[in-house]
Amino acid sequence: MDISTKKTGAADAPPPTNVPPSPTAEQKRAARAATRPGDRIFLGLSRGSGILLLVIMAAIAVFLAYRAYLAISKDDANFLTTFEWNTGLVPPKFGIAVLAFGTVVSSIIAMVIAVPIAVAIALFITHYAPRKLSGPVAYVVDLLAAVPSIVYGLWGALVLVPYLDGLFGWLNDFFGWTGIFSWDEGAPRSMLTVGILLAIMILPIITNVSREVFRQVPQMHEEAALALGATRWEVVRMAVIPFGRSGVISASMLGLGRALGETMAVATVLSPDFDIHASLLNPGGGTFAQNIASKFNEATEFGRDALIASGLVLFVITLLVNGAARMIIARRKEYSGANA
Repeated sequence: MDISTKKTGAADAPPPTNVPPSPTAEQKRAARAATRPGDRIFLGLSRGSGILLLVIMAAIAVFLAYRAYLAISKDDANFLTTFEWNTGLVPPKFGIAVLAFGTVVSSIIAMVIAVPIAVAIALFITHYAPRKLSGPVAYVVDLLAAVPSIVYGLWGALVLVPYLDGLFGWLNDFFGWTGIFSWDEGAPRSMLTVGILLAIMILPIITNVSREVFRQVPQMHEEAALALGATRWEVVRMAVIPFGRSGVISASMLGLGRALGETMAVATVLSPDFDIHASLLNPGGGTFAQNIASKFNEATEFGRDALIASGLVLFVITLLVNGAARMIIARRKEYSGANA
């Protein structure tokens, strides 16, 4: 056999099967990153922070459930539907159903008012306003988020409430036949007033998050729509809003979380009672956070357990709302910006 035949045979021989494949460049970078002390420390801190958050949430849930059990086990009334739950408070009238109704209704009113306005402001800042105007408008919105709750409450009690007589009268004249907007000309310290104040408070939260989401829209999406002859509104409707829909939902849930748990502003504006009113304009009602803040100091031991039980209901409502929002985002593919 000559030399050329030997070379050809060696080239045709199959490679040995016991040789492992060479790692790719990405695998090499991952291996180097895994051996860096800084990466290991950061991974441990991140994982520990996540676990610590879960532990804190579980501890809060256990505390609320235990104290709520102490209150419920001492009373024979229906905990969720009672209007007069005698808990040792002063006055001894306490209703979970009334508080749940007021909390949910005031939050819904706030969301109905705040979400469209916040999205419109975010779109104006990112796609309509010139640069010299968008900066100051965004700065003013950021300042609204920094105002304390008690300041909003004082403004609502001293400025907003006195000027709502005209609005309430107009609603009563044109929509009073529905019963929802009937008004007996009492002080406008009602659930609608609370909803308007909460809408002002959550407006900067929803606006800021939506603004940042709309700024992340790929430029190619907008340029493609413009190349097809779309107007500016059509670009916003076909490219910007579909991409940022999941972000708007997340921003709305953040605002809803603040509306559900707002305390001092509601306590300053609302005239609380423990009855469910069909009209949103008549004074009265209550929310979980407002009732806990106003009643906790004067409550007996059993009364404090009852207030904590109401806090457990608010805790569960908040978890359900956030869980529902996450399910909507996860299950609806059209809410994903990647699929826009």
